[in-house]
Amino acid sequence: MTSTSKNYLNPAVLDAIDPAAFRAQLPYPWINPQHFIAEERFRELLDNMPDITQFRAFFGKQRKHGQASHDRYTLDYERAMELSAPWRDFIEELCSKRYRDFICELLDVSDIRFRFHWHFAPNGAEVSPHCDSKGKIGSQIFYLNTADDWEWGWGGETVVLDDGGRIEPDNAPAFEDFDTEYPANTKDNRSLIFGRQGNSWHGVRRINCPENHYRKVFIVVFEEYRPLRMAAKKLRRLLTGAQLATDKERLMY
Repeated sequence: MTSTSKNYLNPAVLDAIDPAAFRAQLPYPWINPQHFIAEERFRELLDNMPDITQFRAFFGKQRKHGQASHDRYTLDYERAMELSAPWRDFIEELCSKRYRDFICELLDVSDIRFRFHWHFAPNGAEVSPHCDSKGKIGSQIFYLNTADDWEWGWGGETVVLDDGGRIEPDNAPAFEDFDTEYPANTKDNRSLIFGRQGNSWHGVRRINCPENHYRKVFIVVFEEYRPLRMAAKKLRRLLTGAQLATDKERLMY
């Protein structure tokens, strides 16, 4: 399924996703659509990826609750950064009312802000099972590997994990501790959208790939936007002499 428009988002795929069915999905809201990006535009993005030299290394960082480090190279999006025209246009479209309204309806919120980043993960990297922080209400992960640069046996699938309601988020379980797992399909222009709940466990098993190959993803982080709450935060910071905006808040769009 492709789109012949100049837009990156494929309206036929967005329109086919039922918000009620998404929110009713178990063990928490998630969906793994294909061709969310129009196929010809997807190829443009793949051909114009940011270079690994722009990324910062993020390795050996101990996570909360004793969870293992999520090792990767990471690059945060900022509007002033050096970036190819296809990626700049794609992200601007993600900032549009069309996509914003789509995500708000999926997650049943009135307003939302996004943060964007790329992750390139090398051989041996793993994303230990975790629930995202309470500041996030969900994410969309776009998978950017193809058969040209990745053998699917090397891994890299995000795994949706079902704990049967047994495991509190402030723990460090292993993949084997979960009742059921649902690996996302990453081939051929796939993405994974999920909504954060108290049990939104997910992870990526250890990657086994040759040197100079990377699991490549682009992630849109969803954060609910409440203007009155944000104004109150800024007022408190102003009164205490703290920075008016955190680093993460400055990267919200």
